[in-house]
Amino acid sequence: MAVPTISPEERSAALAKAAAVRRERAAVKAALKSGRLSLGEVLATDTLAVGKMPVRALLESLPSIGKARAAELLVELGISGNRRVCGLGVQQRERLLERFAPRA
Repeated sequence: MAVPTISPEERSAALAKAAAVRRERAAVKAALKSGRLSLGEVLATDTLAVGKMPVRALLESLPSIGKARAAELLVELGISGNRRVCGLGVQQRERLLERFAPRA
């Protein structure tokens, strides 16, 4: 499959769009890490940037969860390692929210 040729303007626009998406994902991850956003609030958003984020990266953004713990959680919750947030099923979302529900 040949790579399509695009004009310099189209390339510039695509690069700007990609940079904006990366900034939005970084902001969401930072908000999760600091506690300004909860996992439920992030899962409730329907933005493209969050939807295309890997669930593994989302879990790694939670406080006190690193790469190894995120991988364990994915196995424990029955979620594929390459699943993206927009591809989560209803039951998978429920298991995630139940696992990370704030304790009273």
